[in-house]
Amino acid sequence: MRTAPSVAGPVDIGPTVLTMRPVFEDLFADLGECLTDHVTLQRDPILARHWWRDGSSLDLHDDVAASADAIQSFAGSRARRDFLKFSDSAKRLFEAFDEPIMQSEKPELGGLTAHVLRNPGLIPAMAPGLTLSQNLKLRFKDARLQQLFGRYATYVGGSPYASPAVLGLIWHSEAQGVWSVEGGMHALAAAMHDLAVAKGVAFAFGQRVNRITCQGDQVSGIELADGRQYAADIVVFNGDPKALRTGRLGDDVAASIPKSGTEPRSLSAFVWGFAAEPGGVDLAHHNVFFCCDPEVEFGDLAKGRMPRDATLYVCAQDRGAGRPNGPERFEIIMNGPPGHQTTDEERETCRTRTFETLQMMGLTFSPTPPISALTTPLDFDRAFPASDGSLYGRSPHGMAATFQRPTARTAIPGLYLTGGGAHPGAGAPMACLSGKHAAAAIMRDLASTSMFRRTVTPGGMSTGSATMATAPSPSSAS
Repeated sequence: MRTAPSVAGPVDIGPTVLTMRPVFEDLFADLGECLTDHVTLQRDPILARHWWRDGSSLDLHDDVAASADAIQSFAGSRARRDFLKFSDSAKRLFEAFDEPIMQSEKPELGGLTAHVLRNPGLIPAMAPGLTLSQNLKLRFKDARLQQLFGRYATYVGGSPYASPAVLGLIWHSEAQGVWSVEGGMHALAAAMHDLAVAKGVAFAFGQRVNRITCQGDQVSGIELADGRQYAADIVVFNGDPKALRTGRLGDDVAASIPKSGTEPRSLSAFVWGFAAEPGGVDLAHHNVFFCCDPEVEFGDLAKGRMPRDATLYVCAQDRGAGRPNGPERFEIIMNGPPGHQTTDEERETCRTRTFETLQMMGLTFSPTPPISALTTPLDFDRAFPASDGSLYGRSPHGMAATFQRPTARTAIPGLYLTGGGAHPGAGAPMACLSGKHAAAAIMRDLASTSMFRRTVTPGGMSTGSATMATAPSPSSAS
């Protein structure tokens, strides 16, 4: 959850929506707190407003019946029937896989197989062997709806042409409701920080961790770039897991994660964050401007280059009850390939492609944002070491991808993972669940005291102690 300054205030240039609200309610409830006592949430009745090059547009709503009515007006009665069948299938998949996959600390393929065999009606909904794109072509006659629901693969950094059909369940997670956070999504992160401080947690930001140290085959602490060392039985890492595997945090922990847990890489993005006065089309809070041909877009991405014609997500962050006066805050996202070494010339090309495309589709900005408002895959890699700019960790491509993503426990006792690169994957609620899984694993492992030895600093890295009181505790961000 990142922000950039603007004349209209801080602009969210990370995630922009809160979905799966119960995940966050449970987090605060675990501390005896209520989520809405710490942040103000506003439900967005329009999930997103979608635009195509032929001039057509479609709103999807937080009510399935309302979305079905809108789709009938948009594409006819058959499209309505197709949508209702797809929506029901997505709901069944989400509810069936929530417990054994997302809520499970370590999902097992065998366990999922057994679950499906007990519920064979799930098999047609899963469409095994089909990609998301292939399945949507069977489900929808209208190519625009194929393109719309295929876009959900990008929510976890994948292409609809290579991601499994089961990712259609993402639609249900959004259909359950989307909320805006007053003050921006970063206000949620700030609220979590403030509550942690109130519970006695000490934070130290801007501290570079040079390496994670081990004694024998167990974690023994961390070492900062300035040479300071902190002893610890438990270290929780919430950066990109590839940083561990590639030795960016020392050779001691390089074998903690297998290569299959970090490769291949998911998508990156070109992200604009700025304030300007918009003109032209009537924007909702969340807007999607589709490219002409998604096969061309994802073909370019697969070849490691900036899309020649890309779908653009536009978040009008100040839209809600009405249109504000003066400059508004915007985030625009274009999918990008991981590892892309963006040149200055390509940054200018990105600006031209982005804003000329939007102008062609009826949306203008005054002034056009400067190049400094752009974050590229290369910038993401610099901000999040060893990530290749990939925003979602391991790619979701392939039926087994879910079971290859690293879980909370690593191969080294005492070293745990959280964040979008760990199970259950990318997105704010998933990152929150990863923290829950790590906490549960730590508590169980602490109960088995034979796994750990006593050190100078008992407990976890974020626990106050005599040692930690004299200096700030290191922290990393993902």
